[in-house]
Amino acid sequence: MTKYSYIGISFIILVFGIIFVPRIVDRVSGFNTIDHNRMSLNNPTANHKLAYLKIDGQKKKIPEFVLTNQDSLLITHHDFKGKVTIVDFFFINCPTICPKMTRNLSYLEKSFQDEVDFSIASFTINPEYDTPIALKKYSQSYNVTHPNWHFLTGDKTQIYNLAKNGFNLFAEQNPKAAGGFEHSGYFALIDKEGFLRSRYDEFGNPIIYYRGTISLEEQKDANGEQQQITILEQDIKKLLKNDD
Repeated sequence: MTKYSYIGISFIILVFGIIFVPRIVDRVSGFNTIDHNRMSLNNPTANHKLAYLKIDGQKKKIPEFVLTNQDSLLITHHDFKGKVTIVDFFFINCPTICPKMTRNLSYLEKSFQDEVDFSIASFTINPEYDTPIALKKYSQSYNVTHPNWHFLTGDKTQIYNLAKNGFNLFAEQNPKAAGGFEHSGYFALIDKEGFLRSRYDEFGNPIIYYRGTISLEEQKDANGEQQQITILEQDIKKLLKNDD
């Protein structure tokens, strides 16, 4: 092969590099692995992995507890083993966000009515008033029929410790607040093994909790925050299928 042949081959390789390599690089760089594996809040049908809530590098797990439900049955953390669970804190006489939260949970209850591995744990932060009998009437007012939706009451210290240290959700008694109590309007999502889970936001950070105070009908609140019941429903389905 002559030196002119080598020059010709080199020229062809150079042209190929100029024309095609940038296109290949663009395609590779445009496929962001993080974006592909998370589920953008603006793209609810994308494949995604759910994050674990970690504190000091350790996966956060549902804490131990023993409380009483609306049927006067003792319920412990063991009753939620093997189930995908939503957790919230509320109180019956809440005049602000609780009715919205319970209506959203009622929607999810009906969506997963036939799922034996689905459950809801609603912890009252006013156990002195919210007795099993009162909780039973409250559950009936929302037509609760799923056997795994437990409205839980019991020792006040235990419940507040569960909120603060168990689920890292805000709850406190405040005489100046409407109804005398304040609490988070978020839902926590627990997988079948008892770990707190959530999806990632559009920046690749775990959202940690799901907004529980904005309904599907409202879509947005006065501050422009979007409802997250839709994405919570999708993530529950993902955990039920062990596809996380």
